[in-house]
Amino acid sequence: MENELKRMENELKRFDVAQLAHVEIFTPVPDKTLWFFKELLGMTEVEREGQSVYLRSYEDFYHHSLKVTERNEPGLGHVSWRARSKNALERRVKDLERSGAGKGWIEGDLGHGAAYQFTTPDNHAMEILYDVEYYKAPESEITLLKNRPQKRPNKGIPVRRIDHVNLLSSDVTLNKNYMMDALGFNLREHVVKNDGSEIGAWLSVSPLVHELALMGDQGTAEKGLGRLHHVAFWYGFPQHLDDLAELLTENGVEIEAGPLKHGVSQALCMYVIEPGGNRIELFGDSGYLIFDPDWKPVTWTQEETERAIIYYGAPLPDSYFKYGTPNVKVPVLK
Repeated sequence: MENELKRMENELKRFDVAQLAHVEIFTPVPDKTLWFFKELLGMTEVEREGQSVYLRSYEDFYHHSLKVTERNEPGLGHVSWRARSKNALERRVKDLERSGAGKGWIEGDLGHGAAYQFTTPDNHAMEILYDVEYYKAPESEITLLKNRPQKRPNKGIPVRRIDHVNLLSSDVTLNKNYMMDALGFNLREHVVKNDGSEIGAWLSVSPLVHELALMGDQGTAEKGLGRLHHVAFWYGFPQHLDDLAELLTENGVEIEAGPLKHGVSQALCMYVIEPGGNRIELFGDSGYLIFDPDWKPVTWTQEETERAIIYYGAPLPDSYFKYGTPNVKVPVLK
């Protein structure tokens, strides 16, 4: 009986978190960062409050998917996850409290209600919530498509929705296990060294290959810095990457890598450093979706690492593996 109750509890846990709700990033040059997201990526500004601006992609259903906040240096503000129900939120909060990583409740923010804040073992700030505000387009943005929240913007190369976040970790396995145990994330793919340690792990709570990726931080030996590797937005059409690449080049924005295709996730993508210093990934193709309830995680070995990272395209630069935000000026790993 006890084993059956434990099994049922674990099954509930797997479905308690519904999706990635939004991500907050910091920038020392908010006007330039906002120009990048609004004029080049076609995102819509929804509201401003204090030092923060709330943005959305035209197929995001909630109030916002990106919060841009002014700070002295770039980096991650927080990652927000939406629970599937109020009961699911309560269950996840109990496990987060038991884990010792919980920080407590906040009343809410623009676009959502009460949220429970917590941190990963590497000190990435996160929150989980349920009550959200759905976007209501002004008359000028109302679309004929009743299944989309707003018209496709007519500036830049508009991204369609937020896709995932990638976090740098001093210990991939520790952080992976935490997200699986406390929040019910599913491991979809990982790269494993010969000694059994993990170079990277890709996790999700939905049919997407990942809403969360964890990469070993090769840029510093220091732990607990809560470093961001990238936030990703989805296009769904590979041609848009070429269109955007030309627009970025004409406007002097650095393209770090791509377009290229990863082995892990099969994603066709491009990496860009926005003016504030944060890395942004653009998905021209979301790879594959997972509907199999008995899915077994895909394991790439140490010898297969190169193919896991690059299926085709030019090799990634050294910065891809060592640069994250906040940038660090401490001894790097050898």
